Order: sequence, then structure tokens, then C-alpha cells
Amino acid sequence: MTGEETPRNRPPMELALDEARRAADRGEVPVGAVVIFKGNVVGAAGNQTLGDKDPTAHAEIVALRQAAQELRTERLTDCDLYVTLEPCAMCAGAISHARIRRLYYAAPDEKGGAVEHGPRFFNQPTCHHRPEVYDRISEDSAKALLKEFFSKRRGK
Repeated sequence: MTGEETPRNRPPMELALDEARRAADRGEVPVGAVVIFKGNVVGAAGNQTLGDKDPTAHAEIVALRQAAQELRTERLTDCDLYVTLEPCAMCAGAISHARIRRLYYAAPDEKGGAVEHGPRFFNQPTCHHRPEVYDRISEDSAKALLKEFFSKRRGK
């Protein structure tokens, strides 16, 4: 999906939700992320921690890695990140180090989130870069995906 223009009738958060659904289909926690640069998708991923046997393979990290490779830079200063769940501390750190311009996320995460909850990473004096943050974009859709996934998992 990287390098493609964002479909005009498909907002970036919808693309992130598609990635989350694909992650759920693989048995991963349904979180998806999309990085946009000048209207183009330069990174898109769902969680892949189980498949990759990698605890750092959160959707945000994988999408940021793709974007950095696509743009051939570690600084994603003109990029926006759309993610279906409030980023954890690890992902918030990566977002800061990548210098993401704007962060849009869908569902808040009271237990593991680090933007609005927990350590509130971007509010810390040691934070290198603070993106603009927009929350609760398509919140209901993201919450429904997570609720369905965990209901099925508990039903096993």
C-alpha cells in the first residue's frame, strides 16, 4: 500500500482501521496505523508482534519504519500518523523521535496508552518533540473492533 495516493473517498483513519481488521484476521490485537506524506500513504501496518515474534512490532512502529524507508530519512517531519488506538509509551517515544507532525488516534487506551493516559509522554519535559495530537477520530469503530476481538478470544 505504500506510495499509493490516499483514496479521496477513504480517509486515512479508515485505512488504519482496514489494517487493524487484517491484524485481527491474523490473530493479532487489532491495531492499525497509516503514515501520510503529502497525501500519499508511505507506511501502513497492523500489529505483527505474534507473527514476527517481535514485541516491538506494534502497528505504529512498523508503519514508521516503512515510512522512513520509503522517504529515506529517519525524520518524518512532514508526516501525519493515524492509529486506531492511543499509542503506548514505546510508540509515543518512536513518534517523538521520528518527529511526526500530527498524531491522530481513534480509541483511548486507559490501561496502556501514554498520550492521554499513563505517563502522558508528550507532556514530559524530557520529550524531544511533541506532535499535534487529535484524538477520538472514528473512536466507535476502533472500540468495536477491539471489543469483538477480545470477546472472541475470551470465548475460546
